[in-house]
Amino acid sequence: MENKTGKYFKYAIGEIVLVMIGILLALQVNNWNQQRIAIQKEQLLLEALHNEFVENKAQFEKVVDRHKLAMASTQYVIAQFPIDPKTINIKTFREKMIGWGRGITFNPTQGVIRSLVNTSSFELISNAELRRLLVSWEDILADYQEEESMAIKDNYEILFPEITQFLGWKLDFDDERVDINFLSTLQFETIFYRREDNLKNILGLHKIEIESSKISELERIKTTIDRIIELSKPEK
Repeated sequence: MENKTGKYFKYAIGEIVLVMIGILLALQVNNWNQQRIAIQKEQLLLEALHNEFVENKAQFEKVVDRHKLAMASTQYVIAQFPIDPKTINIKTFREKMIGWGRGITFNPTQGVIRSLVNTSSFELISNAELRRLLVSWEDILADYQEEESMAIKDNYEILFPEITQFLGWKLDFDDERVDINFLSTLQFETIFYRREDNLKNILGLHKIEIESSKISELERIKTTIDRIIELSKPEK
């Protein structure tokens, strides 16, 4: 009787062990499946993020090019100071001056990054550096956009009104109502020095920033965009 009881007991223990092993294996398989699904979701999110920032980089480069063209026009005018309206080639001057006040702002697409940062999907991003960059993106963008916004505000509230009251909106120097002598005034020169200063703020070209090796807002956002693109690159 004792032998039978012992056998039954061992059999029962064996059954329990097998059941426990089965449960553990099932849990492990379930964990593997969950991890696999999480990795697949992460790759889809990274691909969408990558595509968004590739497009944003293309837009950013176009915006910077426009700022550089505005700077070229502005510095051309400054190089002519002091201007003698009687001797300057007014046609050439107008052609090269025309783009001085053109303003444009960087307005990136942010649908993917916002959905990531503001939802539980953010937990799927496994790279710590990428997570940090995504969290800091809005602050970095705001710092850069502030320079552009200030420059545009300065254009429309101060610089454009000052210059158009003497030269008109179209800079038509053939119009008899245009006061061409305004080109020789300190007021005209101040307008362009101020515009140059605003563009230097945007492009990170101030001497103090260069000499101190301080990273400009433009360089900071450019580096951030490039790094996000690199870290979100889809696996081949």
